[in-house]
Order: sequence, then C-alpha cells, then structure tokens
Amino acid sequence: MSTPMLTEQDASHLRLLSIFHYVVAAMTALFSLIFIIHVVIGIGVLSGRLPMNPAPGQAGPPFDERLYGWMFVAIGSAIVLGGLTLAGFMAYAGRCLAHRRRHLLCLIVAGASCCVTPFGTVLGVFTLLVLLRPSVKQAFNPVQA
Repeated sequence: MSTPMLTEQDASHLRLLSIFHYVVAAMTALFSLIFIIHVVIGIGVLSGRLPMNPAPGQAGPPFDERLYGWMFVAIGSAIVLGGLTLAGFMAYAGRCLAHRRRHLLCLIVAGASCCVTPFGTVLGVFTLLVLLRPSVKQAFNPVQA
C-alpha cells in the first residue's frame, strides 16, 4: 500500500496542523484544570468547612445550602472532565494528522475544537479547510491493491 503523493504545501500544512493540535491540546488541558477550584469550593461547602450561613438578621435560603456545594462539584467536575477529554482527542488528532490516518476523526475533532475560543476556533477552521482538499483526503485513504 502506498499513499498518494501530496504537494509540498499540503504536507507542510499537515505538519503544522499536527504541531498546533499538540499546543492547543496542552492549553485546553491547562485551562480546564482551573475549574478544580470550583470542585474544591463545593467540597468545602459540603463538608461544612466553608459555611454558607446568612448574615445576622437575614432569613436563610428556602432550600438546603448543600445544593450549592453539589452544583459546584458537579459542574466543576463536568468541565474538568470534558476539557481533559477534548484535550486528549486534540492531541490524538495531531498524531493522526502527522501519520495521515483517521480522516473522519480529525474532521470531528476539528469541529469540536471550534468550541475552544479563540485558538481552538482558528485551529479547527484551518484544519477543516486543509482536510477537505481532495488531495489531502486521498492521502488519508490507503490505496487498495
């Protein structure tokens, strides 16, 4: 099995996109870890170390204060987990771009990375533009002999 020859420009673009996928994946992972602060606050509220008592003379909330703690833990955990998962897929797509494999996965990750503004959006759009070229698409499909 031989892969079709790419132009020098297409090969250069795929190489740069691969590198930028690694960079944006690292930035996405780093920024998603910021929300661990929310998880810690939520655990503090649930454990009672961060009390949510009303000020003297004010009525308390009509619902359990622990609801705030559970919301902080759930939403913070979901954002951290989602960000790390997306970062993992971005890094894997960068590897796939370098080896010219899994064209559909690279397209899906390029679309998903558009949600990470501003760098992911730019990376996703340029990745889509490059991957939709017929010559690049042929390079991802192995020739059946």
